[in-house]
Amino acid sequence: MALPVPNLDDRRFQELVDDAKRMVQQRCPEWTDHNVSDPGVTLIETFAWMTEQLIYRVNRVPDRNYVKFLELIGVRLFPPNAARSEVTFWLSGAHETTLQVSSGTQVATERTTGEEPVTFTTISDLPIVSCSLERLASSIEENEIRDHTDALLKGQEFYCFTNPPKPGDVMLVGLSNPVPSCAVSLRFVCEVEGVGVDPTNPPMVWEAWDGEQWVPCEVDHDDTGGLNKAGDVVLHVPRTHVASVIDRQRAGWLRCRVLEPEEEQPFYSASPKIRNLSAFTIGGTTEALNAEVVEGEIIGLSEGVPGQRFTLKHRPVVRGDGAVVLESGSGEGWQEWTQVENFADSGPEDRHFILDEVTGEVILGPAVREPEGTLRQFGAVPPTASPLRIRTYRTGGGSRGNVARGEISVLKTTIPYISRVENRYPAGGGVEGEDIENAKARGPIVFRTRNRAVTAEDYEELARQSAPEVARVRCVAAGDGAEAGGVRILVVPAAADDEVGRLRFEQLVPADETLQRMAESLDERRIIGARVIVEPPVYQGITVVARLRARSRTSPRRLQEAAIGALYRYFHPIKGGPEGKGWPFGRPVQAGEVYSVLQRLKGVELVEDARLFSADPITGERGKAMPRIELEPHALVFSYEHQVLVEGM
Repeated sequence: MALPVPNLDDRRFQELVDDAKRMVQQRCPEWTDHNVSDPGVTLIETFAWMTEQLIYRVNRVPDRNYVKFLELIGVRLFPPNAARSEVTFWLSGAHETTLQVSSGTQVATERTTGEEPVTFTTISDLPIVSCSLERLASSIEENEIRDHTDALLKGQEFYCFTNPPKPGDVMLVGLSNPVPSCAVSLRFVCEVEGVGVDPTNPPMVWEAWDGEQWVPCEVDHDDTGGLNKAGDVVLHVPRTHVASVIDRQRAGWLRCRVLEPEEEQPFYSASPKIRNLSAFTIGGTTEALNAEVVEGEIIGLSEGVPGQRFTLKHRPVVRGDGAVVLESGSGEGWQEWTQVENFADSGPEDRHFILDEVTGEVILGPAVREPEGTLRQFGAVPPTASPLRIRTYRTGGGSRGNVARGEISVLKTTIPYISRVENRYPAGGGVEGEDIENAKARGPIVFRTRNRAVTAEDYEELARQSAPEVARVRCVAAGDGAEAGGVRILVVPAAADDEVGRLRFEQLVPADETLQRMAESLDERRIIGARVIVEPPVYQGITVVARLRARSRTSPRRLQEAAIGALYRYFHPIKGGPEGKGWPFGRPVQAGEVYSVLQRLKGVELVEDARLFSADPITGERGKAMPRIELEPHALVFSYEHQVLVEGM
């Protein structure tokens, strides 16, 4: 592989001549004729030409030797990583049959002046399953279910909860089919009976049954104001939704559950009264990757000799969910070749190859002459004139793919009945490829570890090599019990926050493919007897509630936005903390830091009050106000719903 070689001195002939003439003016002011006809200028140009040749030779010695040394010890540049985003495909209307969004469908951002669109490709098939309302019931007491299906068919009104409701009441909605990863619209015709609640924040949650438990559904929008009026409730159903049996009725079950009200949150004084309800599918969500998929590319014909090299048409190559597969053609069909990191364990019959993702170079095994004169073959050699092709690979990636929420809006692949697309959350995970300077700094670490994990630093470095797309890696002792003597690798994925700096908690959960790849790589390099556990760290949720006094002629609304953004950015697990490199593992959070962060903001006259609360990032439950929140030794903070009130002068 070819690493770029920097220049020690990048001056050229004319620059050397100009430098010499400037020195002549400073040291020999009596020399005034600097034209090319002057014999002295001729000598200057002669020496400049000779110096340029010398610089050329010097530039190719020390740094080149260092780069070549990096190549010898197996240092390769990390390829870029592609950003991922959940993309929702919205239907133009309800459809009676299942629609298929195929893998490889392309969507993109809008083209702007001077900037090309950012293209994303779906990585799995998305069936948008049609559905209708099958059953409707309510559960008031445990194991007691009231079926309202007949009343609904007769057009009779009924209360969906106890009147008045109490926490734990449930309305069950049975769909004709399970709708995993789909957006479902529930169209209610309600009486204005569910009074007493805040229509923008009703004490209820929508959930779907996944075969083992009820998991939350994301509410896209709720026109009913908490079932207070006629309108639509649009839900994004999780991908684990399955059909199940409740009260001897099989359906794709959803439910609406009444929650215990939070502090100062209004609660129902009367139960909503349902007159009619219908359900239909209006969209679906799948994952898309900021990369172009290339399939069946012929890379050349084999010459039948060892050490052959072929170059892909597109580069760099983005790492996908599995290894790239090379195929060689023969009279028996296509034979698969396996991608390996090196040829150290490859025999003459092993169909192995190396892929340099940065340069797009495919390398076949060499033949090495042993001291006694025999040739040792590392890897098989394809037959002469047999074609070689890459089954499929992805190219693209980079930080440009970390687009904001709502930026993906163009459907490049025509699909009937799809009206629009959107990404409801920012794309994240896009990382630029490694540069030569970082590779040079990494060289001594690679040489020290020698591809073996012994110390904590070794584990961290090898983990980063196996998954360079992650944001942070930390190695700690596994602890007591069955894990004693093991090693825990804490992984923080690269995640893109929104314009305020807010992260969703699910963004901090590494992909299963990343954890598996890292675990397999470390398992090959660990010392005998060491048990390696790869997992995300523990996150301590925190909530800041503050009251500020704004200076005169300062917009309270803008100051409030700036204050909330500053809190999210400072208490950030990836790029927060005192140094802006991510909150330090195990560092406690103190209320004094809140005052410091807010007081530095432009337009703040005084921080009247600032309180710090611990919060559960999953349930949202908040503890008591505390001056200091302790973190476990290897835990990180997670900002959960900061609140700031700004008062004018």
